[in-house]
Parts: sequence; structure tokens; C-alpha cells
Amino acid sequence: MPPRSRGRPRPPGRGRLGAVSDEFMKEMLMKTRPYTIVILHKTPKRDEPGADAIVWEHGRRNFGLRRDKKLLIVCQVNDSTDMRGLCIFATKPDETRKMMDEDPAIRAGIFTYEMHVTESFPGDSLAAIPHSP
Repeated sequence: MPPRSRGRPRPPGRGRLGAVSDEFMKEMLMKTRPYTIVILHKTPKRDEPGADAIVWEHGRRNFGLRRDKKLLIVCQVNDSTDMRGLCIFATKPDETRKMMDEDPAIRAGIFTYEMHVTESFPGDSLAAIPHSP
């Protein structure tokens, strides 16, 4: 028997992760709910004196929104881009926009944001794995 060509597609349902039926996918897709994603971008004001104190209050506010179950996931971004965070809110876009416009770091012009409406599965979360050194 000749070796399998690398370019040949695998038969449906045959992969490293195991088969997922159409029925299962349809059932799961019916369970999705709307969420709002916010992507934070830093501005040149982030490097000005006093910005750290305002960003600290921005963080305090995020902890309150998490406590109130409005902000579900917060990811701080620390790379060489101007992106500084990604958040997933359980609120409708209008409410999310109002909360973001009231954020102290947004009001101070330290961050700007973009918003996107999305869908996901309730109960999804980040994996609770130990941090590697």
C-alpha cells in the first residue's frame, strides 16, 4: 500500500482530536449567547507622569465589574504592539460602551478601545493551569 499523501484531505470525522458529529455541533451552537469583546489600545498619554495612578484605578474598576459579573474575562497584553488588553463582557453593546466611556483611563485619553459583538458558549473559561516560570 502506498504511503498517504500529505496533501490528501482526511476523511470527515477523522483527525487527531476525534470525531465531532453534526448533531453535537448543532446542539452546541444552539447554546451560544451574545457577548461583547473590548480591545484596549494605549495612546502616547500612557507614558506621561501620573498615568500609572489612573491605570491603577482602571484596574480597580475592572475588579468591580468582574465582581458584578459584567466583565467575564480580562487579559492584559504586554507585547510590543499598542494593544494593552482584551476583555469579554456579558453586557449588551450599549451598556458596554457606556461603561467603557466612563472608565478613568479612557476618559483621561490613556487608552482607546474598539468593541465587537460576538457569541460564545456560556461557562467557557480560561484553563486553570499553573503558571510556568
